[in-house]
Amino acid sequence: NKRRSIYALGKRVRHTQTYIAQLIQDAVRSCPSALNSQSARVVILFGDSHYKFWEIVKSVKQQEVPAHIFEGIELKLNQCSAAFGTVLFYEDQAVIQQLQKKLPLSAEDFPLWSEQTSGMAQFAVWTALADIGLGASLQHYNPVIDQAISEHFKIDSQWLLRAQLCFGSIEQVVEPKVH
Repeated sequence: NKRRSIYALGKRVRHTQTYIAQLIQDAVRSCPSALNSQSARVVILFGDSHYKFWEIVKSVKQQEVPAHIFEGIELKLNQCSAAFGTVLFYEDQAVIQQLQKKLPLSAEDFPLWSEQTSGMAQFAVWTALADIGLGASLQHYNPVIDQAISEHFKIDSQWLLRAQLCFGSIEQVVEPKVH
């Protein structure tokens, strides 16, 4: 299984940002969604934007937790920052709300279906990256970072952040999983 959590990520990537962005977009577009709602949205960060994202996360987390706890969190955040890029996974709440109005008898099901759509998109992207030899790890710093990230990157207010996937070259071989 090539798709697994890799924490020692680097920037030694032989593919172009354009190629990787297209690969990610194609993976998301190929995912099924309830009533073909296509509610998944991704923001792909490279270079300075990738670095700035993790600096914002550090800043928010530093304000949120005691200093002795932050030290451990900062080590993990530095690993994320050392990666080549980050994919932010969002679910467009406007799409979900439109479907809830259109199909009121299924209204309460749409948030659950949206989460399923997001999970499939995350898995599809992670697998696509693994297939081209890149490592990744899925992070969940939302919802505490949502406002700061939305403001800095000018993210649509109807988009709900669900996960963050940092990716890059595999800098440390990991032991095979024992099942």
